[in-house]
Amino acid sequence: MLSDRHGGNLRKLSLLAGIPPEEILDFSANINPLGPPEWLRAAVSRSVEYIVHYPDPESTSLISAAAARYGISCDEIVAGNGSTELLYIVPRACRAKRAVIPVPSYADYGRSCALAGIPAVKIFLPEERWFRPDTESLDAALEENDLVFIGQPNNPTGISWNADSIRKLALRNPSVTFVADEAFADFAEDMDRLTAGRPANLIVLLSLTKFFAVPGLRLGLTAADPVLAGRIRGLMPPWSVNSVAQAVGEKALLDRDYAARTRSFMKSAREKLHSDLESIGRITVYPGEANFLLVRIDSGPEASVMAEKLLRKGIAVRVCDNFEGLDGRFFRVAVRTESENARLCDELSGLLTGGKIYRARKKPAVMFQGTGSNAGKSILAAAFCRILLQDGCRVAPFKSQNMSLNSFVTREGGEMGRAQVVQAQACRLDPDVRMNPVLLKPNSDTGAQVIVLGKPVGNMDVARYIEYKPRAFREAKNAFEDLSREYDALVLEGAGSPAEVNLKHHDIVNMSMARHAGAPVLLVGDIDRGGVFASFVGTMEVLAEWERALVAGFIINRFRGDKSLLQCAIDYTAGHTGKPTFGVVPFIPELGIPEEDSVSFKSGLEGGDRNGDREVEIALIDLPHISNFTDFDSLRMEPDVFLRVVRSAEALGAPGAVIVPGSKNVIGDLEYLNKSGLARKIAELSSTGTEVVGICGGYQLLGGEIADPLGIESAGKTVPALGLLPVRTVLAREKILQAVSGIHAESGCAVRGYEIHHGQTNGEGLKPAVVLEDGKVIGARSEDGLLWGSYLHGIFDADRFRRWFIDRLRVRKGLPPAGGILREYDLDPALDRLASLVRESVDVKAIYRLMGLA
Repeated sequence: MLSDRHGGNLRKLSLLAGIPPEEILDFSANINPLGPPEWLRAAVSRSVEYIVHYPDPESTSLISAAAARYGISCDEIVAGNGSTELLYIVPRACRAKRAVIPVPSYADYGRSCALAGIPAVKIFLPEERWFRPDTESLDAALEENDLVFIGQPNNPTGISWNADSIRKLALRNPSVTFVADEAFADFAEDMDRLTAGRPANLIVLLSLTKFFAVPGLRLGLTAADPVLAGRIRGLMPPWSVNSVAQAVGEKALLDRDYAARTRSFMKSAREKLHSDLESIGRITVYPGEANFLLVRIDSGPEASVMAEKLLRKGIAVRVCDNFEGLDGRFFRVAVRTESENARLCDELSGLLTGGKIYRARKKPAVMFQGTGSNAGKSILAAAFCRILLQDGCRVAPFKSQNMSLNSFVTREGGEMGRAQVVQAQACRLDPDVRMNPVLLKPNSDTGAQVIVLGKPVGNMDVARYIEYKPRAFREAKNAFEDLSREYDALVLEGAGSPAEVNLKHHDIVNMSMARHAGAPVLLVGDIDRGGVFASFVGTMEVLAEWERALVAGFIINRFRGDKSLLQCAIDYTAGHTGKPTFGVVPFIPELGIPEEDSVSFKSGLEGGDRNGDREVEIALIDLPHISNFTDFDSLRMEPDVFLRVVRSAEALGAPGAVIVPGSKNVIGDLEYLNKSGLARKIAELSSTGTEVVGICGGYQLLGGEIADPLGIESAGKTVPALGLLPVRTVLAREKILQAVSGIHAESGCAVRGYEIHHGQTNGEGLKPAVVLEDGKVIGARSEDGLLWGSYLHGIFDADRFRRWFIDRLRVRKGLPPAGGILREYDLDPALDRLASLVRESVDVKAIYRLMGLA
């Protein structure tokens, strides 16, 4: 039987459906679909320390907050363990001869009176008038010392009485006690509340647990004349409201913003659900003012039969045949989120009409988020892209917003983050800017260039970008939807941590994107850093309830040692959070895949382990605004190269070559080179025969002057550069973005890569460094070739050129050239190795089930 006295009995629904309670979409209980306020978990956590003491029996602080909220005195308010506890005490406190109950209405009005020994008279609200309240009929039925119950709005019809008419009715009948149940009044727009301006014979019941989505906490209030409130208080058991409920209630009563957001959401969601239900046909949908709707089946099965079929599909509705005045045709549905309401309508349409509305289903997706930056989420996302591909799935990567100076230019000339390029390679797809629709390239401590769908839209400081974010999110969601129409599954990546409490309210890349995509979230933690279990628990603690619901579980990354030693911590984390750990991925040295950001790159500052076989030393200058640092990953993997990252003149030493990399702020980085002494040291090394190379911004820095007349990266400055190459750079408004191929002039080796720069660099009588296929020169060199620069990102990815470059360094050091390619810079075998390791370490089948693929 599905017509219980109350909805929301998940345990029973679970037994009837044969599915876990958490998999039931519950439309039978009328709870705020926005979930609890974000402050709830913190408030509960703070109040735990007080549970070693008895709670305040008078609920003093809670009642003071309620008095301020409703504009009445403290002696008019009584707090209870839910409004239902107060409802059952009111008949005993009122000493009425009989009860008058308009029906259909909440069944416990009658039951509370029966337990108090008070007979009840029912007044039937006419179905032909849509069960609208009738004050005149109620007035005519009243006798002295009656007790009248009024749902305001009424449950299950969702319709309110006219508040002013109720006040007048109470004044005309001073011997009658009226009880207005405002359990759902907070959901209604612009409702005239009866708590204030209340006649002495009018009691108002208030529920906090429905509106604030904490029904398991149990908290209600009643507002009544002080004398009557005193009688109710005298019948209450001691310590009725626990310490946690008091703390939560006090904070809830002060939260006007949550209330406003709920009412705004509820109005539009209710109207949309009403319209969608009506469009199914064969049913009548009654107008409602609260967070639920009453529905009558006009043609089709009994409501109980339909409800049983829905429950087998994981959807629970409230059958209303046990409400007096209703029969087996009626059922009630709560208003939930847009996607949940859509699912209800879809299934109802199938059951009632044999057809479906066929709303687009979300494609299978999974999202990797981290407990912080560089936790390994980019690499694990790439691994899962390759795993899905190997298992025959057409898969694409997606990251709505990336903040990185490490970008790539697609074949079409669009700019995107390198991490999604690697993930695209894992899917064996060409990089597509839709995979990373928003890219932020920091150009100062407080600002960044904003790139949307591959093209720059401007430089913005933090405040301006926050204003722009809603537009950026629309573009990101559109890009995601485009990809989801083309592929069977999507692997999403988050950014930083979802627990950044200062950023969550305007998030477009973590939980907000996961919710839009319908993607379960796997939270990745780096155990090699330490504190991984604290990071898992701490992250979960600061997530809102709707965010916690999206988290499917955890993946421990970069573990060295015996996994069995972790089991007690894994069990503790599961017990604390209710979430499982899906796997422990081992530490993978020399993976051969570019990292997600500059954290790993910068971890090699001023040193690093040097294997004795690495005979060729190359110093890479770590500029504050370094960009495209993965240009040098191919050098790292060479067995005879020691690539050392340097940021001080003292640490530069005497390498075989110095590379000045790309920069997102060449003028700012030029100041840094001068102040740090690196500029002087690089010039000294160049004069003594050390090879000095500049890539993109580094090429500009090696020149004689850099001019920024349009203020692209500065306040319109023109500054002298290092003066090593006779070139001058002017930063132009238009940014060059293109994938290119050509020849390294001195070696004759074919090279390819991409250009990303505002600079226009020119000089007289220069020897070309790189010549493109169309004859364009994008770099210059000295007569001896030991000083050169180019705009070509990725030049060292070409295996023949890279070996030529290294062998020349070997010869100058007195070593024989290797004479052939030692390492091929090919990510595909590395991606296959990565996929194999992750497949062995993670419960892939369980993740497929989360995605709906198994």
